[in-house]
Amino acid sequence: MKAFPSSEAIYGNNVVGVKENSGMDLRDYFASQAMSALIQAYATFDSRLEINEITDGAYQWADAMMKAREK
Repeated sequence: MKAFPSSEAIYGNNVVGVKENSGMDLRDYFASQAMSALIQAYATFDSRLEINEITDGAYQWADAMMKAREK
């Protein structure tokens, strides 16, 4: 599933077309949102976290959100 798919009309020299953008993967979008919260928590509470723990954790949250969508 994709987040933010779009289409945009293209006009020029009497030619009309459509530029399609399939968007980003919904899982990647969820991970980016989770990562924002994890980075904030990292900066505020627990500076002992490693970067890969933050990035791995973001995708764990994203996977959990994807699973919750299936219900």
